[in-house]
Amino acid sequence: MSKGSKVTIISKLQRIARFGTVKPICLSHLSYEEFWYLFKTLTFGSADPSEHPQLVRIAEEFAKIFQVGGSLVTTNAFADVLRRNLDVQFWLCVLGKTRRVIQKNLSEHGVYPYLLFEQGHPVDITDFALHRSSAVRITNCTNSSNRLTNNDLMKKETVTLGELLVNPNNRPKGEFSLLAWESRIPPYTRFEHFVVSSVQDLPQSVNLSGRKKRRVPI
Repeated sequence: MSKGSKVTIISKLQRIARFGTVKPICLSHLSYEEFWYLFKTLTFGSADPSEHPQLVRIAEEFAKIFQVGGSLVTTNAFADVLRRNLDVQFWLCVLGKTRRVIQKNLSEHGVYPYLLFEQGHPVDITDFALHRSSAVRITNCTNSSNRLTNNDLMKKETVTLGELLVNPNNRPKGEFSLLAWESRIPPYTRFEHFVVSSVQDLPQSVNLSGRKKRRVPI
């Protein structure tokens, strides 16, 4: 690096602060008012919220749910899905699925899905996929001895979260990559999850350049 260059480190890990040469800036969770403003801006985009009063009320319910977990990735992912379809029935359908997923995980583990996922525990997302014959779980485990190469991952068909929520039949047969959200600013980080058909013998999580991948057993 050239003389005078600076590096900004952004991390959830407090121990990373030891690498800094200046006092770290610690951010707390957004208040509901701040979170609601952010979510409304992301969700409606260029649309005028005052022209969609029913959607505003539904968006407030989403904000109450997501503000507790504090995941900006989840916030952006769902805002992107909702912004593409400003339909009341669609929003209510997604809201119902989201509530059922949260309630199911709270009942089983007493912890919100986002926190479970961050801690590396399986999260039941059956209601999103609508395959009730078997549980659908997303996990961030890293214990498996099986590994996939980058080429293996690149060959997998990709489905976005929005496509899955709009029509679960968009789910490919067998293994595929689920794209939850892609950043709209450089370096355009992609939050993808590798989906397998069994909860056993999961492959090792693989990080691609500019991507974040996690395993999603179905």
